[in-house]
Amino acid sequence: MTNKRYSKFITNCVHAGNGIDKETGAIRRPLTMANSYRLPDDASKLNWSGTDELIYTRTTSANQIYLQEKLATLEGGEDCVVLATGVAALAGVFFTFLKSDSHIICTNVSYVAVYRLLNQYFPEKYGTEVSLVDTTNLEEIKAAIRPNTKLIHIETPGNPTTRVSDIEEIAKIAKAAGVLLSVDSTFGTPYLQQPLALGADLVIHSLTKYINGHGDAMGGAVIGKKELIDKIKREAMVNIGGAISPFNAWLIMRGAVTLSLRMRQHSESALKIAKFLEAHPSISFVAYPGLKSHPQHEIAKKQMSAFSGVMSFGLKADVTTHNKFVNSLELIISAVSIGHDESLIVYTGPTDERNHFYPKEFQNGHLRFSVGLEDPDDIIADIEQALKKSEL
Repeated sequence: MTNKRYSKFITNCVHAGNGIDKETGAIRRPLTMANSYRLPDDASKLNWSGTDELIYTRTTSANQIYLQEKLATLEGGEDCVVLATGVAALAGVFFTFLKSDSHIICTNVSYVAVYRLLNQYFPEKYGTEVSLVDTTNLEEIKAAIRPNTKLIHIETPGNPTTRVSDIEEIAKIAKAAGVLLSVDSTFGTPYLQQPLALGADLVIHSLTKYINGHGDAMGGAVIGKKELIDKIKREAMVNIGGAISPFNAWLIMRGAVTLSLRMRQHSESALKIAKFLEAHPSISFVAYPGLKSHPQHEIAKKQMSAFSGVMSFGLKADVTTHNKFVNSLELIISAVSIGHDESLIVYTGPTDERNHFYPKEFQNGHLRFSVGLEDPDDIIADIEQALKKSEL
């Protein structure tokens, strides 16, 4: 990467990956909606699957390059690959570094697509060995290591449990065993935690969420050492076809400018709302790393600068009442995803396929709540009125 890095994160949010357009003099990178680029006069020596030259958008695009520069800078990595979705980024890592005789250790409660990839598809299609463990328990990770272990993958804070795994300590375990450590840091973002600095080999983001921040684009990214990222580009982007569209890359580039400002507000509001919920008599539990009651609160304090905007909670109620509560909300929207400017909530009932791995308090159903950028007092007022309508 040749992009200049500034000492302050907020400055890099604005300037990393950006530059003056040589043709027009525009002070920000233009959107280049092209699927092909003019070849050099002598194309005989081109690597048609190369990712370092602009040839064809499946191998790389101008807007992709700019976004990769920004994200590598924000995470402090050597290089970055941007893909079509967060799931494409995750699957790209697994596809690149796992083989039929490989073993992976993964967080047992993870994003549902990861659970399906590792609990079903990779074992059934490729014979990959998988151990799903509670990665907040270091002894479980150590006990799961095998001679053919190639990768430890953790999600922290975890989706939807908000469990926090100790990146630095798990990195030590991984290095001692000679295996790679990948961290899904979507909830944390580069602003709140820096997995590479804590010893991880790869950090993964669903750019669809906080880094874009506006709920209008999809993308995924993997950041790490150039030799690892080059391998993902060759295998999972070029030859599987998970390339991001130039328009989505441009939208995410625009959204990332305000990342630090948004994460401060998300985190500040979420802590206030989590404290309100924890004190309410109709709430059965609240899982938010910023609360002292959270089992990994001290680890979160150690590796995060703030606690992000996602929490999970439950009502002292049955499935019908949970649904009535959600449908009584007026400001908060019942919809999947996180990290939008608007607050989003989704109810997951006790029939979820991962339910047997959930902490006990989650197993009767739970609400995953992504706190938006509205005033927290307005959000609390909406929760209060919905609770009253639900007779709670």
